[in-house]
Amino acid sequence: MTSPVLHYVEREVLIYRRLWRGVVFSQFISPTLYLLAMGIGLGTLVDAAGTRIDGLTYLEFVAPGLMAATVLQSSTGEALWPVLAGFKWMGFYHGMAASPMQPAHVFTGTVVWIGIRLTLTATAFLIVATAVGAILSPLAVLAIPAAVLGALALAAPLTAFSATQETDHRFPLVLRFLTLPMFLFSATFFPLSQLPALLRPLAWVSPLWHGVELCRDATTGTLGAGGWAGVVAHVAVLCGYLAFGFVWGRRAFTRRLTT
Repeated sequence: MTSPVLHYVEREVLIYRRLWRGVVFSQFISPTLYLLAMGIGLGTLVDAAGTRIDGLTYLEFVAPGLMAATVLQSSTGEALWPVLAGFKWMGFYHGMAASPMQPAHVFTGTVVWIGIRLTLTATAFLIVATAVGAILSPLAVLAIPAAVLGALALAAPLTAFSATQETDHRFPLVLRFLTLPMFLFSATFFPLSQLPALLRPLAWVSPLWHGVELCRDATTGTLGAGGWAGVVAHVAVLCGYLAFGFVWGRRAFTRRLTT
C-alpha cells in the first residue's frame, strides 16, 4: 500500500510542475545574484585589503553561509503562508483529512515536501558556487543535506506554529524578529568570534548557525578535521529542533483538523 505521505508529495509535484516558473526568481536567480554581489562584489574589496578569514577568501567563506541562510529563508516562507492557506484560505488540508489520510500524515507530507523544495534550492546554489570558484572540496556535496537539515529544524516548528494561527498577522513578526536576526548573527557574513561575547550564546541556539558551520566545513573540506564531536553536536541540535517540530506539528494538525 502506498504511503499517504507519498500521495501528498505526488500532489505537490503535480502542482509544482505547473507553477515552478513563479518561484524561479525567488528560489534560484535571487540567491545567485546575492552570492555574486556579496562573494565577488564585496569579496573583492575584502580580499584587496589582504584580509583572510581562517585562511579563506571572502567568497570561499561567505558562500556556504549564504547557502545555509538562503535555504532557511526559503523554508520560512514555505512554513507560514502556504500552511495557513491549507487551513483557512483554501482549506485543502480539511479535504485531505476527510480522506483516509490522517492529520499526522498531512503534517509529515508538508514537511517532506518543504524538504524536497529546499533540496532543489540548495543543489542549484551549490552548482553556482562551484562554478564561481567558491568550493574547495568534493565533500561540498554534504553541504546540501546539512543546509536542508538546518532549514527544516526551523521549518518544522514554524509549520506547527502556523497550524495554531487564525490569521497571518504574526507572520511578519516571525520574519522580522526571528529569521532576520538569524540571517545577520549566525556567522553567515563574518566569524562568530567577531560578535560581542554576550551575543554569542544567541548564535549557539540558532539552527542557522549549526547549519552554517556544517556547510562551511563541508565546502572547505574540513568536515571532521578537528574531531567528529563537533559535527555530531551540530547534527544532534538540529535533529532535536526537528523532533520538537514533529511532535508539536502532529498534535497541532490533529487538533486543528479534528475539531
